[in-house]
Amino acid sequence: MPAKGKYLLNDKELKNEALYRKFSCISQYQPLVLLLGLSMLSCGILLILFFALHLSAEEHCAFVSVVSGSLCVFLAVFVLVCTVVLSQRWRRLLGLIVWVTHLTLGYTFIFHGPIVLPWDQVPFFLFIIFTVYTMLPFQLWYAVVLSVISSLSHIIALTLRLTVYSDEIPPYLANQLLSNAVVFLCGSVVGAFHKVLMEKTLRQTFQDTLRCLSMRMKLEIEKRQQENLLQSVLPVYISMKMKLAIIERLQDCKDKEEQQRLVKDNNFHSLYVKRHENVSILYADIVGFTQLASDCSPKELVIMLNELFGKFDQIAKENECMRIKILGDCYYCVSGLPVSLPKHAKNCVKMGLDMCEAIKLVREATGVEINMRVGVHSGNVLCGVIGLRKWQFDVWSHDVTLANHMESGGLPGRVHITEATLKHLNKAYEVEEGNGHLRDPYLKELNIRTYLVIDPRSLNIQRPPKPRVNDGLKMRASVRMTRYLESWGAVKPFAHLQNRGGFSPDTIVNGKTHFKDIPLRPTPGSKIPESLDESLEEPFTLTTPPISSYKNKSQKSKFDEELHNEMTTTIDELSSKQWSNSEESSSLALWFPKKDLEKQYRALDLPMFKHYVCCATFIFFCIFLIQMFIAKNKRTLGISFGVLVCVLLLTLAVCFIGHLQRLFPEKLSRCQWLAAVSEAVVKRPCVRLPLATITTVVIIILAVFNLCFDDLEKKEDLSCLPYSVYCCILALMACGVFLRLSFELKVLFLTVASTVYYIIIISTKNESFNKYEEFLIFQINSSWNCTDGEVACFGLVKHPQVMSCIYITLFLVTMLIISQQNESCFRQDFLLKYKNHTKQDEIETRENLNRLLLENVLPAHVAALFVGENKKNEELYCKSYDCVCVMFASVPNFKEFYTECDINKEGLECLRLLNEIIADFDELLSKPKFSGVEKIKTIGSTYMAAAGLSGCPGQENNQDTERQQAQIGIMVEFAIALYGKLEGINRHSFNSFRLRVGINHGPVIAGVIGARKPQYDIWGNTVNVASRMESTGELGKIQVTEETSIVLKNQGYSCECRGLINVKGKGELKTFFVCTDMNKQQSMGLS
Repeated sequence: MPAKGKYLLNDKELKNEALYRKFSCISQYQPLVLLLGLSMLSCGILLILFFALHLSAEEHCAFVSVVSGSLCVFLAVFVLVCTVVLSQRWRRLLGLIVWVTHLTLGYTFIFHGPIVLPWDQVPFFLFIIFTVYTMLPFQLWYAVVLSVISSLSHIIALTLRLTVYSDEIPPYLANQLLSNAVVFLCGSVVGAFHKVLMEKTLRQTFQDTLRCLSMRMKLEIEKRQQENLLQSVLPVYISMKMKLAIIERLQDCKDKEEQQRLVKDNNFHSLYVKRHENVSILYADIVGFTQLASDCSPKELVIMLNELFGKFDQIAKENECMRIKILGDCYYCVSGLPVSLPKHAKNCVKMGLDMCEAIKLVREATGVEINMRVGVHSGNVLCGVIGLRKWQFDVWSHDVTLANHMESGGLPGRVHITEATLKHLNKAYEVEEGNGHLRDPYLKELNIRTYLVIDPRSLNIQRPPKPRVNDGLKMRASVRMTRYLESWGAVKPFAHLQNRGGFSPDTIVNGKTHFKDIPLRPTPGSKIPESLDESLEEPFTLTTPPISSYKNKSQKSKFDEELHNEMTTTIDELSSKQWSNSEESSSLALWFPKKDLEKQYRALDLPMFKHYVCCATFIFFCIFLIQMFIAKNKRTLGISFGVLVCVLLLTLAVCFIGHLQRLFPEKLSRCQWLAAVSEAVVKRPCVRLPLATITTVVIIILAVFNLCFDDLEKKEDLSCLPYSVYCCILALMACGVFLRLSFELKVLFLTVASTVYYIIIISTKNESFNKYEEFLIFQINSSWNCTDGEVACFGLVKHPQVMSCIYITLFLVTMLIISQQNESCFRQDFLLKYKNHTKQDEIETRENLNRLLLENVLPAHVAALFVGENKKNEELYCKSYDCVCVMFASVPNFKEFYTECDINKEGLECLRLLNEIIADFDELLSKPKFSGVEKIKTIGSTYMAAAGLSGCPGQENNQDTERQQAQIGIMVEFAIALYGKLEGINRHSFNSFRLRVGINHGPVIAGVIGARKPQYDIWGNTVNVASRMESTGELGKIQVTEETSIVLKNQGYSCECRGLINVKGKGELKTFFVCTDMNKQQSMGLS
């Protein structure tokens, strides 16, 4: 297995390396094209000058033929490069063709003409060497080989020609050949320095591009997860509003710590509630489930609920109904949301009948006595979300209350409807008298006439019940139920989060494909949803790929494969957009249009600056060596060198002063300012620019020393003139070694230096160049009679003054091209890093938002199981706890306050006040004191919370007793704080709301159920009793059971015995009121 993993890793590295080579090849495209353009231009200028000077083509046949042939070769390669998408291998071959053509030109220039000199075509071969590193598409080792071949061939060829094949050895030949070697060495080192740094930058740009694409893909995944999370809980039209509001709030806050606080506190008091008319509300309760649940293990209970409600969700989708909430074993939904439907009543009645039929099948198959009791009413609702924590979509109105009582006043196995619903059915179903007023006092009070729907299926011939296996009857009822319901194959909660891409194979459950169930999401080829409601309710999904494509692939390998494909596409796009202007930079100056972005780029740290100065210092010493070999006035040169080298070494010392302190920490321990100076060089452009300027000026001054200060009296001394020009060319190269320096400053250096050199060559030293030309003509005439002009005698490419200007121009243009390419590359690298940083910030915001969204559905310790690398959403979540404190707190007189009239916008303003009450309650949860309190849900104006659910998984049954009991005290303190909050609201809203609280503690079962809208909930006798403690309590008091009162008394609370009260389903229970201090309530609520 390890070997397999290793091979997979190597395979990934090989793929990335192949991608990098392709990316590198694309990046070398522009320099190659520009070099070909420059070469064609140079050949064209030489031919124009040749014919403009009326030189004889017959006498210079080799020159004209080679230059013309080279022009054709360059043109052919240019066409091939521009029109054909060539592989890396062919690009290298074309580079070799260009190099060979340049060499052919160089040797033609050397050996064409009546005389061969030691300094012949040294600048051209320097150009060949330098472009091999900087403009031709070769790797470093390849470029080194070609540069060595170029330089050695030139030196060997001239040495042989001037010694073995010459009658007279020229004076100073050894010094001149050594000078040539130094020039070539300098060109090779500077070229290699440029190649290494640009290769490093290019690889970094590649990595940044990969990272940027990875960020973008992760951001897309985060967006999909947000869509799925929100739509798992809320309808689209509400979830999008809430999401936009939160994102805007987070984006307005630039400080990351403040963002984290906003996400944690989630103080958004907006009201997301909307009124809908002409809808039907269905309430359904599983009769007999409470007794069944009491015999279930935690896992069996959660499986049963998930399978039942998963099936109900499928039925709801088929009948165009929207499930609102699950309350224990009660299920309620609405048809006609968010888009009005004309057949909303038929939808709800049909759904109720289907639910009864589903439960009937369960009863017949398992022998477990359970049934469905369904109530339906049609009217108007207010729907939306209230509060700050644990968002749950809910509906409110008098019609919702009536629908609830229709269920409680109904009959098992029947659908109980009001007269309003009957009118909307338009005689679609036969009905009979319901007599709901005899079973529910609320219906009697409102004088509601009710009906029972007759299921058309019951009119058909009754099929005999399926025989049950005897072995099955020996099992516990809960086991039979669980086994049968598992065969339905309901989708697990948050199944759509299993895949990072946001898609989930819905039809695949436990490795098998189920076709008999109603699909929860449309599969490819399924019908288009008939209503907008159906389409809005669908979580965002991608088309499900074939099962085989994911069978043996991990999520990470799939992500890497997608990233590889994205990178390949990006590289292909780069290839097709080589010459198009980037949106982020202008075409000529390469500046970013955004001033802030340009400012950031120019203020970048530059840790490589000291290496730039080192490379420039190397060029300085090369120039000095050349001048030492050929200079006549060595004393003046030595003095000038001494002064200039002191300035240069001082610049180097400033750059490396921090390293000196690290080398000699004891001796320089008191000089703390040294590190500050070194850091300033790296971080401050205002320090770097003067240092770069000083270094460049020093090199330019040394380069023109021989031209300006050496007296050339003897004709033999005039041979140093070409080498003085070569020193000027090396100085131009020094201007380009500051790779990340301001492009404008490099252009200024190059332009000023070239202008100075032109003035010196053409004007100041014109007399010296004329003397040198006369000396060359004299040498030519001694062996070859030449009566024509100077240029005609020794050819165009051997004319010292003309070729000096041409070569300076050639290197000026070359350095400008390279500087522009470097600037473009560095800016692209910066832009990618900037985008990475921006994407990273956006991803962090999305992750914070995802955490907020998920923790608003689930407790934090449960949410961690459904997101992240180790998510376990392939299993149902269920946990049992030995001791959890459960609290129900309601505002009973809110029902009296709630009215529906035009003044309060049909109840909307009443809900706005309820939203403020619940939001204030939620704000208490952010206090450290109540960090162990978990809000479960709100039911109308009732607030449900629990303490003791945040224990580590696997340790719940062994919790410390004192800690368990401390949670009960914290819950009482939380209840007291709720009283204080409500008092504050009463003062501000001039109301007299009273709180009624019930608390109980004991064992509970926690789990996540529901396929389409997963919901965290707790079940058990403890929860039921806590609910009864609230419903049978008194306003302004906290009612607890006897067991809870004993724990509270041990913690110092005083409890007053209320006596025995009748509790539904429990008989008579002895209860207590917790004695609270009203002043304490007010202070806690206001704090």
